Amino acid sequence: MADMDPVQVRGRVGEARPHDSARNHVTGEARYVDDLPEPARCLHLCARGAERAHARLTKLDLSRVRNAPGVVCVLTAADIPGENDISPIHAHDDPLLCGGEVMFWGQPLFCVAAETREAARAAVRLAEIDYEDLPAILTIEESLKAKSFVLEEQRLTKGDAAAAIAAAPHRLAGCFRHGGQDHFYLEGQVSLAIPTEDGDVHIHCSTQHPTEVQMNVAQVLGRPANAVTVEVRRMGGGFGGKESQATQWAALAALTAAKTGRPAKFRLDRDDDMVMTGKRHDFVIDWQVGFDDRGRILGVDFVQSARAGFSADLSGAIADRAMFHADNAYYLDHASILSHRCKTHTVSNTAFRGFGGPQGMLGIEEVIDAIARHLRCDPLDVRRANFYGKGERDVTPYHMRVEDCIIAELTAELERSSDYRARRAAIAAANATEGIIKRGIALTPVKFGISFTTSFLNQAGALVHIYSDGSVHLNHGGTEMGQGLFQKVAQVVAEELQIDIDRIKISATHTGKVPNTSATAASSGSDMNGKAAQAAATTLKDRLIDYAAQHFQVARSDITFLRNRIRAGCQEISFDALVRLAYLNRVQLSATGFYKTPKIHYDRATASGRPFYYFAYGAAVSEVAVDTLTGEYRVTRVDILHDVGRSLNPAIDLGQVEGGFIQGMGWLTTEELVWDEKGRLRTHAPSTYKIPTMSDRPLDFRVRLQDFAENVEESIHRSKAVGEPPLMLAISVFRALSDAIASLGDYRHLPKLDAPATPERMLAAIDEMRARLS
Repeated sequence: MADMDPVQVRGRVGEARPHDSARNHVTGEARYVDDLPEPARCLHLCARGAERAHARLTKLDLSRVRNAPGVVCVLTAADIPGENDISPIHAHDDPLLCGGEVMFWGQPLFCVAAETREAARAAVRLAEIDYEDLPAILTIEESLKAKSFVLEEQRLTKGDAAAAIAAAPHRLAGCFRHGGQDHFYLEGQVSLAIPTEDGDVHIHCSTQHPTEVQMNVAQVLGRPANAVTVEVRRMGGGFGGKESQATQWAALAALTAAKTGRPAKFRLDRDDDMVMTGKRHDFVIDWQVGFDDRGRILGVDFVQSARAGFSADLSGAIADRAMFHADNAYYLDHASILSHRCKTHTVSNTAFRGFGGPQGMLGIEEVIDAIARHLRCDPLDVRRANFYGKGERDVTPYHMRVEDCIIAELTAELERSSDYRARRAAIAAANATEGIIKRGIALTPVKFGISFTTSFLNQAGALVHIYSDGSVHLNHGGTEMGQGLFQKVAQVVAEELQIDIDRIKISATHTGKVPNTSATAASSGSDMNGKAAQAAATTLKDRLIDYAAQHFQVARSDITFLRNRIRAGCQEISFDALVRLAYLNRVQLSATGFYKTPKIHYDRATASGRPFYYFAYGAAVSEVAVDTLTGEYRVTRVDILHDVGRSLNPAIDLGQVEGGFIQGMGWLTTEELVWDEKGRLRTHAPSTYKIPTMSDRPLDFRVRLQDFAENVEESIHRSKAVGEPPLMLAISVFRALSDAIASLGDYRHLPKLDAPATPERMLAAIDEMRARLS
């Protein structure tokens, strides 16, 4: 048991502490894969990408490549001893190297291993390649016309949407498009494979999913999983782009190591990284809605079409989550949501922070604004009229009851603290007289489901050692990509054992220590790995309590853990001393922990169930100023109130909210992916692809964590996930930009604005609005 100690543990749960590697990050001492000392005779890899979107290889002459200076090994599909497939869902549609049919521009055709990176990069250009062009499907529209899909369509149905829309007093329809997004992690894709005994391989990999890399590399090598070990200390960003996408480069490095007996490193060039790896899915969303005079939605129909790319990858689960978030925070009594997973001859799109949720939410927020413009009322009033209720109006389109809804209270508090109503009135008055600069404001909510929608992934393991000197070694299946997971889990263990956090050594994720891990994704890292580590620490604590009760001849109930010490009845002993005694008396001081998320289930056949353990909520008010002559704009102020339950670490959580918002803002404003008519990505470097910079940060940025509600579910210390939900707060920026353009028409019309809202798109929407009024 634990008692109230006036001197609390340093690093306890709830304490705002810096990231465990914060100092090392800013001093450059944090070691990433490319910083590790290269083993002797290490080879360096480079792949040659196809220069067609869809074609058949008719010639692949690599003789000059093999004879190039420094080249040691050249790999093609024919050199793969196992299976030429790295599909994360075992769909057998994602080859490691092209086997003859090119499926996208940039698809790796072969791989060169050379003594230096420069030699490998020079050698790949020497190949003689001929193609037979095949018809290419490049866009969502072309895919729909050709009925080209990577997976079967799915539909969610609740009530009778068609009948409700037909009978509604008001009806509207529209189409909304939004683009994808490159992950643009600071550290690109990189793996270092080191051959070990018996043909085994140890891989240092920048990945969010060590087990998936392990299993797929073993499949490529034709070996069992126990022949492959994957280790990850940290990533320089992931955002979903290193969930399934890391496998290809790890597998090529491992294949080289196995073939040559030499270490091999594959570090992608930034341009190659952007061309060869998947992005956030772009969507086309067609919608119809029927509503009453208050703006309350009576029926809605969505058709969501997602560009999956050439293979399934994770598109099924991503498109599912987009469907699950088509409601956002709004009760839909009658709803139909149809999802198309479109196959195109472009790189396979993949996981990205939000995992389909942001795309689904954008659709309903477009609908809400359309209703508001039609009724000539404040969009916030329409949002409020449609919020989920408590004990009523609380069932989602996938038939899950929302039992923890705090969106109305959270929105009311933000509306008050941000002075939203007065600011909106002042902006409308200013817009009526100002000729060139128009301002806009929007308050949008977020309700985001937490759990993997693929139910079996909701499990985690941990391994905790207490050494005989009282120091602790912590390992678990989660990966650290800068989000502070390791720090949070260490605080959970510190709290459980009541020892200062500097007594706990955080160690690299390692498939040889904790097996069968799930990806660090779906915002579930702290929830699952924190619970698993807590379980391991509790096991150790129970063993120490049993020993202390026996040693001091007291009841177990008389044992109390205090800061760095234990009280046994009237006696006290330091934690270190008790551990030493326990060791000398042969008490096991190592334990595993396991956790599986309760309550979740989903039946695809009936499109119903409980795919989420709980929901995280948030709301944001964004204000913008738009130059109507150029389409350029600034985000002048942002107010955020976000729900993290009972925070494990407020400092890290605030950082996640701020960073997630900025990344979401980039997706919806400046980050534009452009493919040409040949299927070639043209925005593949920071010179052509613009992520937000410090100068794009809101001039006035106010972020708070809500403090009036904890998680109603038994999550780790009643906290809530924070990795993904804040990204969707940036929808408020997009809606504020739309609001500014709407002011040109006295707020009577919904602007025709798709995302990202680049200055060019803004200017086109401004011109369209003016033309509509003329």
